[in-house]
Amino acid sequence: MNLSYLIHLANYSDGVLYILGLMLLVELAVMVDRFWYLRRTILRGLVFVQELGRHGRLDREALNTLAEDAGDLPEAALLRTAAAHSGQVKGEALASRLEESVLVIAPKLDRRLWLLDTIITLAPLLGLFGTIIGMFHAFSVLAQPGHAPMQVTGGVADALVSTASGLFIAMLGLLTFNAFNNQVRMILLQLDSVKTMLINRMDGQPVVTFDAEGRPNAEAVPVARVG
Repeated sequence: MNLSYLIHLANYSDGVLYILGLMLLVELAVMVDRFWYLRRTILRGLVFVQELGRHGRLDREALNTLAEDAGDLPEAALLRTAAAHSGQVKGEALASRLEESVLVIAPKLDRRLWLLDTIITLAPLLGLFGTIIGMFHAFSVLAQPGHAPMQVTGGVADALVSTASGLFIAMLGLLTFNAFNNQVRMILLQLDSVKTMLINRMDGQPVVTFDAEGRPNAEAVPVARVG
């Protein structure tokens, strides 16, 4: 299959294959962009959640330091919100403000995934449309005098390339779309974990934390008073 044959197939579908090729390029660009961003956010977020879990109590200064360390992670917005309300609100009021931050962050996580969703639906339909156009060209040979049967069958085969291309683009998009949605859910779970950890560490009482071997840290264990 050479370039001239590909051009012939595209022209045979009246340009539908050109549109499908453009959709494939958009799909690949979204895949690369979202894979890099979501994978990086999950891995860095996991390390950050583990770091946050080693703190038994958090004040405004510690929250600001953690927010700077988080950089451009979604968790940084939660930390900045927590730092702004440190010492002022607790409990349900603090949980409501942190939940608001999560709701603001959530649309940024699935940015441009609507493009994949649209391509998944549109590509098979567009491929079928290109095949129908190709069929018109193939059967128009019957109206010509001295036509050969091979011309019709060859034209039908060329027309079916549009449907095959549309299905391939849709299947590729569906696999990646589901994978990205799963990664978005994982990030939202990390944010929910951070929200719970912040509420527990900002109520003024120490939280017992554990080291890598599962032993409680000495500084976080409350000492019982005798007598």
